[in-house]
Amino acid sequence: MTLYVERVLRFYRALPQTTARTGPGDRHLAEDLERRGVPVHLVEAALCLAALRRLQRSPEASPLPPIRSLHYILPILEELQGSPLEDGYLAYLHDRLCRLSHTTS
Repeated sequence: MTLYVERVLRFYRALPQTTARTGPGDRHLAEDLERRGVPVHLVEAALCLAALRRLQRSPEASPLPPIRSLHYILPILEELQGSPLEDGYLAYLHDRLCRLSHTTS
């Protein structure tokens, strides 16, 4: 397993809102993203956004089931690929996610 794939899967498992497990499909997708040259920071940004969007839902809304697959982020990844990330945006997402996940735990 490459460092890219390992990093993506480790980050995915550590996120709130996931089942904290990965399977062969997740590994294959991470390998495919690496083969396609998708920067790892873009994948991390998509993962952060997926979790943040779920954490920021209205408390009155029905709870969502956990994210069960890395494939969940593909539409968000496509969204991010259309416009480059500003400097510091990934750090902002990490910080926001950390703060929100602690307040909703």
